[in-house]
Amino acid sequence: MSYKAPVKDMLFNMKYLANIDQIAQLPGMEDAGFDTAQAVLEEAAKFNENVLGPLNWEGDKNPTSWKDGVVTATPGFKDAFKQYTEAGWQGLQHPVDFGGQGLPKTIGSAVGEMQNSANLSFALCPLLTDGAIEALLTAGSEELNATYLEKLVSGQWTGTMNLTEPQAGSDLAAVRTKAEPQPDGTYKIAGTKIFITWGEHDMAENIIHLVLARVNGAPEGVKGISLFVVPKFMVNADGSLGARNDVQCVSIEHKMGIKASPTAVLQFGDHGGAVGYLVGQENRGLEYMFIMMNAARYGVGVQGIAIAERAYQKAVEFSKERIQSRPVDGSLPAAGPIIHHPDVKRMLMTMRAYTEGCRALSSVAAAAYDAAHHHEDAETRKQNQSFYEFMVPLIKGYSTEMSLEVTSLGVQVHGGMGFIEETGCAQYYRDAKILTIYEGTTAIQANDLVGRKTSRDGGQTAKALAGQIEACEADLLQSGSADAAAMARRLKAARLAFIDVVDFVAGNTKAHPNDVFAGSVPYLMLTGNLMAGWQLARALLVAQEQVAKGEDVAFMQAKIITARFYADHLLTKVPGLRDSIVEGAACVTALALEAF
Repeated sequence: MSYKAPVKDMLFNMKYLANIDQIAQLPGMEDAGFDTAQAVLEEAAKFNENVLGPLNWEGDKNPTSWKDGVVTATPGFKDAFKQYTEAGWQGLQHPVDFGGQGLPKTIGSAVGEMQNSANLSFALCPLLTDGAIEALLTAGSEELNATYLEKLVSGQWTGTMNLTEPQAGSDLAAVRTKAEPQPDGTYKIAGTKIFITWGEHDMAENIIHLVLARVNGAPEGVKGISLFVVPKFMVNADGSLGARNDVQCVSIEHKMGIKASPTAVLQFGDHGGAVGYLVGQENRGLEYMFIMMNAARYGVGVQGIAIAERAYQKAVEFSKERIQSRPVDGSLPAAGPIIHHPDVKRMLMTMRAYTEGCRALSSVAAAAYDAAHHHEDAETRKQNQSFYEFMVPLIKGYSTEMSLEVTSLGVQVHGGMGFIEETGCAQYYRDAKILTIYEGTTAIQANDLVGRKTSRDGGQTAKALAGQIEACEADLLQSGSADAAAMARRLKAARLAFIDVVDFVAGNTKAHPNDVFAGSVPYLMLTGNLMAGWQLARALLVAQEQVAKGEDVAFMQAKIITARFYADHLLTKVPGLRDSIVEGAACVTALALEAF
């Protein structure tokens, strides 16, 4: 089936929840108001629907291939990438100084969702390049940035992040790749990196690897890790490409999903040492890499929303066409489309509510990022940065976990046909699984939420958010509608459960760490659920106002019903999660190891 970008829903979020016209008042963002957003999204929709979307199924059937160190992308990908870069999509939200368009993340993230819905495997390549650009903008020297940024921003070159090694997955303290200083100020890099997304390919003329390595004599553990730029081809003084660097792709992985995206094993330094250039200062590599990782974590959360949207569209289409059984209420004289069956509607509404809730949350978080980076007032920047940082593990963790449920429901709506690869929906289910794993598993996002985002400040940031939610409840009750009152009731129950859990986490992380971390992922799921529900509550209020004005009534009524469904069917999970976290920790760790 063909993908149709949900431009209307994205623009609703930008206008009413993310306040795009306020973003357009920030320094440097003056041209980024609603009209610009609409024009960019409509153009992005055309490209993703017509160019990337049709290649998605092809990439699953004919994955990227490796032979003798050469990686060849799925047929059609190279031409699509050429069109992508020539249209300027890679530089959409990067600085004008390096050839980008300088648009806010609020617009960029919506475009990113479209790319990932259309073709998740393809979209991973520019996503990693975005991360490399962010890291260099933050920590790269003037010389490094002059050499690499313009070509990365244009998409002429692509970027990668090289963290993982055979013995060092999530535990980066175990990184063994070596960096040996040279008299000319460069370093010789030697080691093996695995799971490197788009680590080798034929779509761009150069690949710029950002590599974590340990300088000789560096401290043990994460304090001794440095970050290096290691280009596939050396770059001459005039910007032209020179000799091949000593980095080779020795294999690519065979995976259950995202098959068109090459996941490479890269060998650095087998023939004398790969030339690397230090980014920033020695032993601060993990700090810089986290800039890439945070950008990528948000991006992966958007991938979850994107694949959920694609699965939802596919399920809706099938449910309107598949004739099976007479409706239970006798509304049709004979068998009819399965969308008439209440349980199918329940599944479709679940898919829709999850996706719209997470999309709204991602849009609001992107707006906070823009304010944190561009607002003139220091205190406003600080508050928005705090909000954005709290949301990143939720957007990454909750949106990707929900994408598994949504893509699974997509298969279920198809019934037995969903289990057949030719239907297409199984691909979304398989592709979605990696999203809860790479860029930090759900448990790692939950650890971040517990440690850095909750315990560190005694739950103050979390409780400040609860205060904003409580104000939203008052607005809902004041509006006077039955739907708003129901949403207020569910939101309040979820908020009170959240506060209980925040107190439990903040009060026990040091004294009883096993009890807290036994419920860390449920805490993340509870919090993500609440925050997405809050955004849909705000959307409900806006939609009611628009209906009263007679504006786009059908769309706005659908938004109200979706929000109400979220309240009654998804927010209601929160109090139960609270019980399992606060009262159920002991039984998680009680069983003796030998009994497993």
